[in-house]
Amino acid sequence: MKEAERYNVLPIDDRVIERMNPALAGRPDLMAGRKSLTLYDGMTGMLENTFLNVKNQSMSITAELDIPAGGANGTILCQGGRFGGWSLYVKDGKPAYTYNFLGLEQFTVAGKDAVPEGAATVVLDFAYDGDGLGKGGKATLSVNGKTVAEGRIGKTQPLIFSADETADVGLDNQTPVVEGIGIGPDETRFTGTIDKVTIAVK
Repeated sequence: MKEAERYNVLPIDDRVIERMNPALAGRPDLMAGRKSLTLYDGMTGMLENTFLNVKNQSMSITAELDIPAGGANGTILCQGGRFGGWSLYVKDGKPAYTYNFLGLEQFTVAGKDAVPEGAATVVLDFAYDGDGLGKGGKATLSVNGKTVAEGRIGKTQPLIFSADETADVGLDNQTPVVEGIGIGPDETRFTGTIDKVTIAVK
């Protein structure tokens, strides 16, 4: 301890995984204090320390889209990958949100009808249960102001999604958060137009 004090090593932090989450570790954070982040198509490869921390709290995603004739498919916004993360996407023209818990369980909320052609606003609202880390919550999916699906996200990851998977707009850049919508940029790319996506914590 004397040598640690002498060479300015203190304080010594013996935590392991907690240090991955700046809010829990008490570490300076580029996004600290921010309540929202506005993103645009082509913004990909955002690691967790350069993206809004949505863990252990309520959050919303608002995507302003343009849907072509015949509908759209692909990822709108995702974070993480096969072993943990979440994705807001369109499959067979229908909006959906999937929370992938550590690659062990997937919780999906999906609309039954296709997003209509033209300008459309798709919103995912997640109401966190609170009272601790890694809790679940209620997910509500709406299109143009109308609720199209609701469901439970049974549990969430409290500390980290991945050390190397990223957050991406308009595609799922690496391993897929959601099985069945493709692998890599070419297969997961959104086929409509993303005007902007706003993610906010509450």
